[in-house]
Amino acid sequence: MSDIKKLLLIGAGEFADIAYEYFSQDSQYEVVGFAVEQAYLTEPEKFGLPVVALEEAVKTFPPDDVHAHVAVTSTQLNQVRERLVGAARAMGYHLANYISSRAFVWRTATLGDNVFIFENNVVQHGVTIGDGVVLWSGNHIGHQTVVEDFCFISSHVVISGYCRIGRRSFVGVNASFADNITIGPDCFVALAAVVNKTYPDGGQILSGHYAEPSRVSSYRYFKIKA
Repeated sequence: MSDIKKLLLIGAGEFADIAYEYFSQDSQYEVVGFAVEQAYLTEPEKFGLPVVALEEAVKTFPPDDVHAHVAVTSTQLNQVRERLVGAARAMGYHLANYISSRAFVWRTATLGDNVFIFENNVVQHGVTIGDGVVLWSGNHIGHQTVVEDFCFISSHVVISGYCRIGRRSFVGVNASFADNITIGPDCFVALAAVVNKTYPDGGQILSGHYAEPSRVSSYRYFKIKA
């Protein structure tokens, strides 16, 4: 019991609900509360635990005693998660990872902070997983691949060896990548897309078999600033 660590979940939506279950049942962490930005604070508690304004969280959950995890999905093409991770760091929190006991992560893989890896993921030799990356269930991340910070890889995605997935990119269910493929930052890869070419420019929407870029950028589609 002395190894149990206290954890604050930043977020109070669907992903925070899931993170609460997974951290509580399959990690060394005890979730002690939730935090959201003041503008989104609508409930005083969740699962019998306090929900506080993130701006005031250190008063209730001091960073010296409590770790944090930002449990936010791909909102605004992952920019919200990136911003909140930055805020938590600025407040002094150590950012916890969740790695399912039913995931396979090879010993030479490198993981950043605030990573969430669900069950049945395979992360092979030499893979680099950046800060704030979410690997939903059942993905294959091939050897020597780099998944850059704040990417969201949904489910049953196959990323072959020596690939690079650009920062904040989203990869949809059942998408697949050939070896040695690079996509730039802020790309949106649609479900079941087969990516067999490199697209180094950021802001691409890639769909189809074989995948081709849309005329509309991901920045325009999601109404976000480049």
